[in-house]
Amino acid sequence: MAVTIFHNPRCSKSRQTLALLEAHGLQPRVVEYLKSPPDRATLAALLRKLGIPARELIRRNEPEFAALGLDGPDVSDDALLDAMASHPKLIERPIVVAGRQARIGRPPEAVLEILP
Repeated sequence: MAVTIFHNPRCSKSRQTLALLEAHGLQPRVVEYLKSPPDRATLAALLRKLGIPARELIRRNEPEFAALGLDGPDVSDDALLDAMASHPKLIERPIVVAGRQARIGRPPEAVLEILP
């Protein structure tokens, strides 16, 4: 089974998650999502695999979150998806995908649930 990690090498949790995958003998496909941002359709597919709403995938502490007015309770999942597609810095990291499942690596050990 192929494993993919949406990775930010500047993030300690992302680096720890990648190291954990490699320690389990996996050579995941690494997508540096800030250099190669996922499009809206990919983000929607990730949300389905994660089983969470868009609000749980967005980084609330990034300046863009407030600047774009995304903190209101009436902001739709569609608007949040559009924001993440346009501003990939807003995407929570790391995300590991294995088959039909995905997990956010916070903590890194959370991804062990979906590994082959």
